Amino acid sequence: MSGSGLSSQAARRAANRRKVQEHRQRLRAQGMRPIQIWVPDVHAPDFAAEARRQSLVVAQSPEEADIQAFMDSLVEWPDEASSP
Repeated sequence: MSGSGLSSQAARRAANRRKVQEHRQRLRAQGMRPIQIWVPDVHAPDFAAEARRQSLVVAQSPEEADIQAFMDSLVEWPDEASSP
């Protein structure tokens, strides 16, 4: 790659960094703050097996109906709750 290609690429990266920084400053000005969370990797080899294992434990539990009712309440949209 030529020298001008490198400087052009560096300029784009610098512009992207500036845009991200400005975006974050606007969010902070709105009272927001960044956080980092860790979630299960659904692509990990053992994920599906562990999800199935946990589902079977719940399905075989004497409290299965209460657990399912709780899970259903978590995904109920407000407009569904107010429907007749």
